[in-house]
Amino acid sequence: MGENDDSDIIEHHVEEEMEKKGARSYAASSSFLESVSPSEREGHSSTQSSHRLLAYSDALISIIATVMILPVAHTKVENNEELRESLQGLLTTKIGVYLMTFLIVTVAWAAHIRLFQVVVRIDDCLALLNLACMMLITFLPYTSVIVLYAFSRPFLLNEQIQISENQTFYKHHILKVIMKVPIMCFFASIFSFIFFQLSYVLLAIVIFLPYISQCLKWCRSKAIGQVEETPDSMLFYTYLPNEPLSKERVEAFSDGVYAIVATLLILDICEDNVPDPTVVQKQFGGSLTAALRLYGPEYLAYFGSFATVGLLWFVHHSLFLHVTKATRFMGLLNTFSLAFVGGLPLAYQLTHEFPPNSHNELEAIQISCVIIFFAGIFQLAIWVVALYNEQETLHPYVRYGGREHVLMLAKLALYPCIALGTFFLTCILSKFSAPIFHLMEITVPFAFLVLRILVRLGLALLRLLFCPDRSDRRIVIEEEADETRVPFNALVT
Repeated sequence: MGENDDSDIIEHHVEEEMEKKGARSYAASSSFLESVSPSEREGHSSTQSSHRLLAYSDALISIIATVMILPVAHTKVENNEELRESLQGLLTTKIGVYLMTFLIVTVAWAAHIRLFQVVVRIDDCLALLNLACMMLITFLPYTSVIVLYAFSRPFLLNEQIQISENQTFYKHHILKVIMKVPIMCFFASIFSFIFFQLSYVLLAIVIFLPYISQCLKWCRSKAIGQVEETPDSMLFYTYLPNEPLSKERVEAFSDGVYAIVATLLILDICEDNVPDPTVVQKQFGGSLTAALRLYGPEYLAYFGSFATVGLLWFVHHSLFLHVTKATRFMGLLNTFSLAFVGGLPLAYQLTHEFPPNSHNELEAIQISCVIIFFAGIFQLAIWVVALYNEQETLHPYVRYGGREHVLMLAKLALYPCIALGTFFLTCILSKFSAPIFHLMEITVPFAFLVLRILVRLGLALLRLLFCPDRSDRRIVIEEEADETRVPFNALVT
């Protein structure tokens, strides 16, 4: 009886605190609304949702990031030239520039996400300023202009900043964080004329700036003690790896990259692998089928590469279907995965570029396996990071012990395992490298179709071998899992 009384008292206190917080929030909102002038209210009525502007921005940035692979993919390597020497020479430089550019573009995109988590509504002027931002992918210097303009019209900001008494602090804090990247890019451009190696170092610092800042902050706290910070400084624009990113925008940007990569694969077929009508008439007696048969390896490589891109997107979709909250660190891992996905047109170009059974063909296939492996392993790393804070970031089904946990692990591990196995098989059976690689591309889609059945059979076999006494408890566990079932869209906020 005493325990019930204590619980009632605790609940009563909690309700009182919630009422007080609600009253304070309401009072702050009311005082803010009273302070808004009639002209500002009229401006508020002319605003609109930013969803379409953000979708357009994500699509444009994903195109800019992905088309950087074209100079790499269209680098011609002669048949009498060693592929390894080409990779170590000109191709390595182009690949490095592509990766650096891709990561810099995604840093700018992440800054755009964070900015529009603060600015939640737009008007015509802000929409035009955003278009000006798109002209310069590093958002120089228009991002600061957007911040200043949005804070001059507080009704464009999110509600938490609108009702805050520290809007000036927020403005200065956000500007201070935003201007770090443009300043470092500016110095990198200057040093590119003097000592270009240092400019690469500065760009690398830009990419990993949040984690470098956290490391320096930790070292400072160990050296001189913990520095007290105002609570407001931790609400927006922190350098914490678990700072939230918009899950919807991460999905939209990723979908754009996958769609563009899948589309770029057809460019080489349109350019090089369509026979000329006169050639069909003279050499093949007018038989288009016989002429197309000559380009069979190119078409097989295209369909295999397209299926690989599509299935990597499917795995990404399955992963983020169960992710309830995306963080900055998960966004960085997603960027690395997308960077390797962007290299798949290069893999497609290489796999049909060289004569059959040549040493260059073997190395090209192994490079393709490495690209697919890293594209998949970074997806798996996203899930591992999400499991670290699974209560906040994952749906209950895929947490440790969840009913979909093993299936999700199998989906994410399938491509890395198969790509790694194919790589080692081509090293051992080098004469059959091309058939092994194409067999891998063909069988993986069927593996995904039967994956759920294979996982269930494997779990049943393991349960029978190691835990036979738990078979009677299976029904009880499934009933408990059904009780905790929650629709996916109820968890998306």
